[in-house]
Amino acid sequence: MTRTTPPTDAIEATTAVTATEPTTAADTARLMDRLARAADCSYRNLAAAAARQDLTFMQGKILSLLHQPLPMRTLAGLLGCDASNVTGLVDRLESRGLVRREPDPADRRVKNVLLTDAGAAADRQIRAAEAAGLPGLAQLDATERAALLELLDRVFPATGGTPEGAACRAG
Repeated sequence: MTRTTPPTDAIEATTAVTATEPTTAADTARLMDRLARAADCSYRNLAAAAARQDLTFMQGKILSLLHQPLPMRTLAGLLGCDASNVTGLVDRLESRGLVRREPDPADRRVKNVLLTDAGAAADRQIRAAEAAGLPGLAQLDATERAALLELLDRVFPATGGTPEGAACRAG
C-alpha cells in the first residue's frame, strides 16, 4: 500500500494498515488471545475492587450496570444468568442499602432496580479502584481512548441501543 500522507488519527492508522492486508488465522488467534487476556484482567480487577467493598464480583457488576433503573429480567440478561439468581443478588444488595426496587411506571408488574446514594458511592469507589488497577488506560490520550472505544464498538456492536443486545454469540 502506498500512502502519501500520514494517517490523521489512530482509527485511520489502524484501518489503513489492515484494509489492504489479508487477515490470517494467526492474526485472529492473536487478537482473540489479547481479548481473552483483557477480559481476564478486567474480571480479576473488578472482583478485587468489589471485594474491597465486601461485595462479590456479581454484586459489583450489578452496581456498575445500574446507571439507570433496570428491570430484574434485563439485569439477568446482562449478567448471563437466570432471573432467580438475580433476585438473590439484589436481595443481598438491598439488605445492605445499596439498591432498591420500585415498580416500573409503565408496567407495575415489573420491578426496576435502582442504585441508592450508598450504592452509587460504592460504585464510584469500585470504578476508581478498577481504573487504578489498569494503569495502561491512564496512558492513553483522548484520541487514543476514542479510537479504542470505536474499535471495541465495531467488534462488539450493541443492537437496539441495549447492552443485552451486544453481538456476542456463544457456540
